[in-house]
This record gives sequence, structure tokens and C-alpha cells, in this order.
Amino acid sequence: MNTARVIQEEEYYYSDTGYAQSPIQQASVIEGHFYYDKENLVKEMAIRRINKTLGSILAFVVVTSFVSYYFAMTNEVSLNKLSRQITVLNEENSELQNKLDRLKSFNNVDDKMIENNLLTKAAKVIEVPAVAPIATIDKKNDTTAAFSWAIGY
Repeated sequence: MNTARVIQEEEYYYSDTGYAQSPIQQASVIEGHFYYDKENLVKEMAIRRINKTLGSILAFVVVTSFVSYYFAMTNEVSLNKLSRQITVLNEENSELQNKLDRLKSFNNVDDKMIENNLLTKAAKVIEVPAVAPIATIDKKNDTTAAFSWAIGY
């Protein structure tokens, strides 16, 4: 909104025919701040150019940060997948290690049995005569005196 005030003075001069308005017009006196000052125009153009430059740099930085964030997130997702796979492999490894330890222990027992020849066939069979049947024992009644309880200590 233009709120400038225009002050204009009219001058009259005397001629042969009387007072008349001056044919030479004076420039009007204008007060106020106007946008179309040449000095302000250059200054605002420079400020606009700096703002555009800074805005483009900011946009470039924002786009670059989005792209780098995307790559960081894809790397993190792949690392999470690898971590899960490593965890699964470690669990399988521990199960296989337990089975291997058990088989080793069985193998160690087998080796000791072979060293001591505990599982070899007998070279000679020994015959033992039949054992006579066990004699039957008659039960005898116990004739001991009955135990008498004592009261006190």
C-alpha cells in the first residue's frame, strides 16, 4: 500500500494580462519510502541472489542427507539380516558341537574297550559242573525273652 504524500506548490507570476499560472512546472516533492529506489533495488537484488544461493545449497544438503540416510538404513537392514543368520548358525553350531562331544565320548569308550580286550570272544569255554540244589532251612521260633521297656532314663 502506497502511503506517500505528494506536496505540490503552485506558483503564479505576473504578466501583462494579470496573474497567471506559471508555465514552468516545478517537480513535485514526494515524501515517503518507495520500493523503486535504484539503491534499494540493487541491494534487494543482491539479497535475493544470496537467498536463492543459500536456499539451493540447503536443498542440496537436505537431498544429500535423505540419500545418505537411505543408504545407511539399507546397510543396517542387511546387517540385521546377517546378525540373525549368524545367531541361527551359532545355535546350530552349538547343537552340532554337543552331538560331536557325545560321539567323541562314545568313541573314547570304544577305544578303551578295544585297548583292554573286553569285547573279544573267549578263547576257551570253561565247563562248570551243576550245582546241587540249596538245602532248605527250617525256620526256628525265637525263644528269647521279650524285651521289657523301661520307664524313664
